[in-house]
Amino acid sequence: MEGLNPRSVLVTGCNRGIGLEMIKQLAEKSNPPQWIFATCRDPEGPRTQDLRNLAAQHQEIVIIPLNITDPSSIKSAVTMVTERLSGTGLHLLINNAAVGSTNSKLEFQTPEEMAEVYKTNVIGPMMISQAFLPLLRKASQESPKKGMSCSKASIVNMSSQAGSITDVYLWKYGQVLPYRCSKAALNMLTRCQSLACSEDEILCVTLHPGWVITDMGGSMAEMTAESSVAAILNLLAHLSEKDSGTFLNWEGKVLPW
Repeated sequence: MEGLNPRSVLVTGCNRGIGLEMIKQLAEKSNPPQWIFATCRDPEGPRTQDLRNLAAQHQEIVIIPLNITDPSSIKSAVTMVTERLSGTGLHLLINNAAVGSTNSKLEFQTPEEMAEVYKTNVIGPMMISQAFLPLLRKASQESPKKGMSCSKASIVNMSSQAGSITDVYLWKYGQVLPYRCSKAALNMLTRCQSLACSEDEILCVTLHPGWVITDMGGSMAEMTAESSVAAILNLLAHLSEKDSGTFLNWEGKVLPW
């Protein structure tokens, strides 16, 4: 993990689970980023106490209010981050915020839930990436590093193997149709981002963090957030241009689309 050295990082969905653990491990590095922007919808709410406690212990952490489905909230967040960066760019954007879906069978799935899950899991990351793209470009242009890396300029989309059309991961545990379809769409978004951002040397990758014990992953899951995030940050330290546009698990294994 010591090989991952972005000057600034922004993570969405940081009040719990993988997002919270990611902020914690980044802040506890021997060489933490100068700026760790931890975003969540309600920084003052009861479910954000752990994040507030963490921020009180680490001066690098800046909590930013952000609803990834609200354009005005996104605009305000970009303004706040831009002011903090004082003319420098954003090096690493991690689109982690997501919602699950009910385990309804195909014939009972509602269009309303499908639309709502897509809004958060696909449209949200698209809008966030668009909004912060100028800062990512700036980071890439200012970097003396050749090629691509997550320390230079990168968009990391937290996906799921449940979005694999080839594998249809954990089907017997739940059909969760909106979630699966949204993650398949997020994977395509990542591929498109990698092509669109290639000339700017912004690395774009989609990651499956494993089946993690969180509110969303449930108690039957196989990995702790701590072990998942440690592996992910280690992986990010080793990614380069050859990995841009790929679908990887937490260990760096290429997953089938």
